[in-house]
Amino acid sequence: MARKIGSRYTANQILGRGSAGTVWLGEGPEGPVAIKMLREDLASDQELVGRFVQERTALLGLEHPNIVSVRDLVVDGNDLALVMDLVRGTDLRTRLERERRLAPVAAVAIVADVAEGLAAAHASGVVHRDVKPENVLLDMQGPLGPGGSHRALLTDFGVAKLIDTPRRTRATKIIGTPDYLAPEIVEGLPPRAAVDIYALATVLYELLAGFTPFGGGHPGAVLRRHVTETVVPLPGIPEELWQLIVQCLAKAPASRLRASELAARLHEQLPSLAGLPPLDVDEPDAEAEEPPAPDPAADRPAPAARERRGAVPLVPGAKPDSNRDTHTSMRVPAPDELAGGAHGTARVPRAPGAPRPGSARNRVATRRRRVALGAAAVAVVAAVGVGTWLATADSDATPGDTEHSAPATP
Repeated sequence: MARKIGSRYTANQILGRGSAGTVWLGEGPEGPVAIKMLREDLASDQELVGRFVQERTALLGLEHPNIVSVRDLVVDGNDLALVMDLVRGTDLRTRLERERRLAPVAAVAIVADVAEGLAAAHASGVVHRDVKPENVLLDMQGPLGPGGSHRALLTDFGVAKLIDTPRRTRATKIIGTPDYLAPEIVEGLPPRAAVDIYALATVLYELLAGFTPFGGGHPGAVLRRHVTETVVPLPGIPEELWQLIVQCLAKAPASRLRASELAARLHEQLPSLAGLPPLDVDEPDAEAEEPPAPDPAADRPAPAARERRGAVPLVPGAKPDSNRDTHTSMRVPAPDELAGGAHGTARVPRAPGAPRPGSARNRVATRRRRVALGAAAVAVVAAVGVGTWLATADSDATPGDTEHSAPATP
């Protein structure tokens, strides 16, 4: 059912839902648009509305081929909306779920596009703060790039910052999606441009491997890994590309490349990646190091993808019609919680079919091997005992004996 958004726009049909709001296919004075309607509880927050208006100039000024431009911001009664360019295509998460992992040349081309967009945003003083596959759109109507990749555009600029108001989060809360959060955010430091580089390197790793480097299990365990764990190498990845990923996943923000540097380095590597097939690695087992808190409002199990990535919704009990995670609001871990991190629990890529050391599957396999070895040992002992007994019996037997009785037990 169509609805008016302000005086200039009409929302015609829902394209998708997320924890922050609903995206509509709409119509404006200049043609089709995408309209992101933020949740009603956000629209009723006067502090957030004020910040929304303050961010208007910065968001409207972001113009780049790899950024989904914001055309207008609408504040009208209970409506709080971002009017954006309509991209006819899909998001990167959808492609990743369909293909599981991408060939290196396609993955690098997509991430290079996003890095170009981030470079323009950072030059304007805007930090995205929530870079992930869900926020990367693929333009299916444009020309194909290296490896058959479509032009990638980064969307949802400003949404994380708009939601992250002082009253809503204070210094004890963090906003983001656990798998992509930079260590400095986990430690409670203010987000700078380097957090986007860390998140984008995580996306590149995920496109290549099919899973994120520190994800899996309870969100608290994921956050701890970002601070305490070192990324584990991917088998089969070119060394130069791997060193680039490692640098952008550095724990120290100052050690990471800037967005413009990352884009240039990725473009340089594209020719050498042509023809390489997707990596052949299995996803490590996701283990919850601490049990997740039950959600009393949930009346149905979470989708498998959410369980794997271990994210929780911003709004308890929210039931979007998509399994894609958006923002997560979590407590900043205390220093002793981070210091006591589970060293060595980073998800180690492994050969297809092989369990990860220390994983649930590995422990089951180990127990089965121990049982098998124990049974074999018992059989050997029994065989030795019987052989010894037969040898003794044979030595005591007289010619013509055909039967032996077992010795009496004491």
